[in-house]
Amino acid sequence: MSAAREEILSRIRGALGGTTSLPVRDPVQKRYRYAGALSPADRIELFIECLHDYEATVHRASAQEVATTVAKALEARGKRGLLVPLGIRTEWLPPGFLFERDTELSYDEIDRSEGVLTGCVVAVALTGTIVLRHSENEGRRALTLIPDYHLCVVYEQQVVETVPEAMEQMSAYAGSPITTISGPSATSDIEMTRVKGVHGPRALEVILVS
Repeated sequence: MSAAREEILSRIRGALGGTTSLPVRDPVQKRYRYAGALSPADRIELFIECLHDYEATVHRASAQEVATTVAKALEARGKRGLLVPLGIRTEWLPPGFLFERDTELSYDEIDRSEGVLTGCVVAVALTGTIVLRHSENEGRRALTLIPDYHLCVVYEQQVVETVPEAMEQMSAYAGSPITTISGPSATSDIEMTRVKGVHGPRALEVILVS
């Protein structure tokens, strides 16, 4: 053993009272929250607040107003239509717009679209996160990552308060690809400058259905 190493170990032994064993400490008390405590109304308000923090646009609608709200969102952005998954609910699609179903469109075709309309499987109020498991109502991953605009329909009963609650629901889809969305895509990796649209849509709009 080198003299330098022996000197370092000797100092460590001295600091530890003559032993190289680390002192035993009391175990850290973990206080994870596995279940939500908010009322349904407060849970929804928290979800909306987080979405606004992420600069996502939120529309409120009843189950009968989804198609009308989709139309208003598209009109506000001057869009003529969107791509949709094969199994999208037809009652969500208003007349007067072109909704093209994804029949294995190429990446270039998806990139040239005006955006995409999907549903989701669960959402988390505490983090403002929307979860897709890419079923027929949510489409394949490319459909929600390549377009610059994503309009997502979320039902209030799909919103849970905490991440563990969402993970518990997602355990039923262990064999499915999962995508989590917390606001429009953005990064600050390059010179700490916030850039949108690097890993997904730059614009996220949510229709929250009561």
